[in-house]
Amino acid sequence: MTENRQSVDQLLSSLQERAKELNCIYAVEEILSRPDADRGAVCQAVMEVIPPGWQYPEICQAEIEIFSEIHRPPGFVGSEWSQYAEIVVQGHKAGRVTVYYTKQTPPEDHGPFLREETRLIKNIADRLGHYFTYQQMRHLAQEVASARQDLLTRSKGEWRVVLDLLRQTDHELFQRLTQKMLNHLCYAGVPGAAELQRSYSPDGTPEEEALVDPNRPHRRATTTFTNGSSEETFKLAAEHLNDDEILSHIQRWIQEDKLSFLALVVNRHVSMPTVADAIRRYHLLAPKYDTQVHSPAMRGIEVALTRRFLSDHVDYINSAKRFVHLDDFHQLLNNLIYSSESHGRLGGKSAGMYLASKILQKTEDPEGLLSKVRIPKTWYITSDIVLNFMHFNDLDDVVEQKYKHIDQVRQEYPHIVQMFKRSRFSPEILKALSVALDDFGDCPLIVRSSSLLEDRMGAAFSGKYKSLFLANRGSKEQRLDALTDAIAEVYASVFGPDPIEYRAERGLIDFGEEMGIMIQEVVGRRIGRYFLPSFAGVAFSRNEFRWSPRIKRDDGLVRLVPG
Repeated sequence: MTENRQSVDQLLSSLQERAKELNCIYAVEEILSRPDADRGAVCQAVMEVIPPGWQYPEICQAEIEIFSEIHRPPGFVGSEWSQYAEIVVQGHKAGRVTVYYTKQTPPEDHGPFLREETRLIKNIADRLGHYFTYQQMRHLAQEVASARQDLLTRSKGEWRVVLDLLRQTDHELFQRLTQKMLNHLCYAGVPGAAELQRSYSPDGTPEEEALVDPNRPHRRATTTFTNGSSEETFKLAAEHLNDDEILSHIQRWIQEDKLSFLALVVNRHVSMPTVADAIRRYHLLAPKYDTQVHSPAMRGIEVALTRRFLSDHVDYINSAKRFVHLDDFHQLLNNLIYSSESHGRLGGKSAGMYLASKILQKTEDPEGLLSKVRIPKTWYITSDIVLNFMHFNDLDDVVEQKYKHIDQVRQEYPHIVQMFKRSRFSPEILKALSVALDDFGDCPLIVRSSSLLEDRMGAAFSGKYKSLFLANRGSKEQRLDALTDAIAEVYASVFGPDPIEYRAERGLIDFGEEMGIMIQEVVGRRIGRYFLPSFAGVAFSRNEFRWSPRIKRDDGLVRLVPG
């Protein structure tokens, strides 16, 4: 009896600690939701909410160092019992968050600190890093917006003023524009351009070297542009191009140059928050004008983002690059849930529905037939959060299920479902799910599976993973608990007998399957005590249920039911 009582007390103590940590991260998020706050005021407020989230708040103190400034509470006393996490701003260490205990405490997972407290301080440091990155970008935007906008919206005949300003403020960009203009003139066959190019490369051009011996390595080019050579280049351009054409080219090339930092991020294997910060930074700084639509640099970045967020399937990319653009990814971030270390995608079903929604929005519709088609409000959880969830709850060994005999998988599956449903999510994911619930309001929801293999060429997985309906009623805590419970059950369905057997039959058992999630509002109407969907159905591009030879397989099939 005494052992049971101790076990219950330990469980209650653990739950109380998790509640304190969750309240702490909520308080930090509330502080950082004020973009106009002073840096010192933000640091002071964060320092005040940190101690209540730790195990011994009465002897806990926090210190924040950022940009060589140190913020400490009144009466601060440092000690040897401390833990810290680095604050990273735009890829560089800008400071740290440090938590101290002023007295010695019993040993825990990491010195005197709990394992969950180590995760919590890292999460706080990550959120501060994102906040200060946004602050820097916002401040930079205020300083350069008027000048940049002026550069990119100069009226006819004033491109020379743009070049003069660039020559004085950004000489490297000025030289790059000179090279691009000379390349353009050569490509357009402008008389004198090729001779001008050769005069800047006295050792010969790569093309000339290739004619002499195509198998010999090229020499390093020694092309350099002086102010005089730049003047000659743009003088030649003015003789063969009108002012509007020159200004248009300069605008586009400046825009492509601003894309360089975004291209550097999206073409590297970096975390989702880093990519998201780069997209938001570009969206904040870049003016909107039509020439960016035709930019090869922009097209390359959009394809890279499609591979990063949606799919690397060639057919999918070929369709997506016609309808999904950079602004769409910026909007997608507002409804995307990911961790601070996330590298996942949306998953097959989410990627398919997202592309379908963009096709419907951007396809010309002279008859107005598509104007009444509405996409339900949707939030997405990236596919690798299931790995984050499993690691957070020490469930990593569950992946071995796919290698067991199918009868054993079937027998153990109910136990795995309950194990997942008893597990918990990390504070940062709980916070994001809470924001999603606020956005949905009290409408009924459906939690839909969206694995990497789902709805792909050669692997449909129809009906293999779970989709669960939620009434979404009750208090905020009850609704959040029901939502996390449903997500955990969908995650558990990855290890169910049906999908494992399906994967084994198609040679996909060794594929690193991940499970994305779509959370959508249920479309319908409330009738009395019930909420009834208007209709439901599924469409097939091929009809494998022909009841007459007159029906063609390629005509497809729609199965539709009311209510």
